[in-house]
Amino acid sequence: MASIKDIQRRIKSVKNTRKVTKAMEMVAAAKMRKAIESVLKTRTYANLSWETILNISKAANGAAAGHKLLVKRDKVERVGIILITSNRGLCGGFNTNIITKAHKSIEMHHKDGKKVEFVTIGKKGIGAKKYYGYDVVAEFPKEDIITEVKEVYDIAKLVIDDYTSGKYDKVMVAYTDFVNAATQEPRVKQLLPVDINAEDEYLGVVGSDTRVGTTKEMIEEKTEKHLSDEKYDLDYTFEPSPMEVLDEMIPRLIEVQLFQALLESNASEHSARMTAMHQATDAASDMISELTLSYNKARQEKITNEIAEITAGANALSM
Repeated sequence: MASIKDIQRRIKSVKNTRKVTKAMEMVAAAKMRKAIESVLKTRTYANLSWETILNISKAANGAAAGHKLLVKRDKVERVGIILITSNRGLCGGFNTNIITKAHKSIEMHHKDGKKVEFVTIGKKGIGAKKYYGYDVVAEFPKEDIITEVKEVYDIAKLVIDDYTSGKYDKVMVAYTDFVNAATQEPRVKQLLPVDINAEDEYLGVVGSDTRVGTTKEMIEEKTEKHLSDEKYDLDYTFEPSPMEVLDEMIPRLIEVQLFQALLESNASEHSARMTAMHQATDAASDMISELTLSYNKARQEKITNEIAEITAGANALSM
């Protein structure tokens, strides 16, 4: 058994650790509340913006079919993935889960000789190269609190330019969808080309509480509902032209989708960190209880031994 002093040192050390984890839990909880507020404010807009662009794309007919960001490549050989992770650890399996999800998506859909490159947001995204050997072609900083869509302008411009130049045949984004404070779900969805029939069933749809199925099912369900309303009209008038309207709207859509993915990931990160730190605090408390019990046993044993020695000495003197 460890000595009393050793146990005392361990108790003191664990108590100090508990103070740190408790403080980190409180900080993460404060950041989480702000992040969740931002997510809930923008989630509906992000979903409706995707629905709008899909309806406009269908209404534009020939113009939409030939738009550079809507054309589906016959052969997909190069894939770019925007990977959103955290800057720091101590958030449970948050980073591992999204990196693993991206890797499994690649294995499932893009393993047949396709070249895959990553654009990372957050320092921990380097794990994609460390663990799986993928090329990381660009790294972008990530703020703990995201407030404006302009923070994704550079990323959106990069992937749009790379897609239109032919560097990539498909662009995906891997992020963690915020479900609630206890549940965060890693997802990989297609950004480019904008395709309602894409394999990804969560294309353009964010937030589990708003999700009613695949994107195609969601649009068809809403369209059917609107068609039952006599006042609903699917005719669009394009000024100055359908192509110019799409040229302006689709890049904005990509920015909104990236922005929302970043908000979802931020809320998930802070929730995961709060949960991890809460569990660490509880574990520290349990460890302190066990060490205190060991300390009391060791102290009692020492006192018992001292009493036994005193009694033995007294008996020896009385003989």
